[in-house]
Amino acid sequence: MSEMQIQSVLQQMRALSQSGRIEGSASAGEVKEARQADGVDFASNLQEAIRGVNEVQQESSVMQTQFELGEENVSLPQVMIAMNKASIAFEATNQVRNRLLSAYQEVMSMQV
Repeated sequence: MSEMQIQSVLQQMRALSQSGRIEGSASAGEVKEARQADGVDFASNLQEAIRGVNEVQQESSVMQTQFELGEENVSLPQVMIAMNKASIAFEATNQVRNRLLSAYQEVMSMQV
């Protein structure tokens, strides 16, 4: 997951949380319809970001295997960079998950 994708997901999360506060009097169906009308589909964006992280991890794994097999077109620095990208992408995804979980817990603890 690139830094740009992470920032995009976080920005969408902030926008959704702010629109939830502003639209407090609207029904859940109205909020869902409004978000879909704006073209913001958080679930599909999140799935796309997770797929991106998975691709980065698979690419890193392939490069590691190629290096271990002694292929000449893959150098150690390339492998290390790919491994670090995969590690950072996974950590960022983990942080987004943690924030989503804490937001969910906060919402569930609200009194209606």
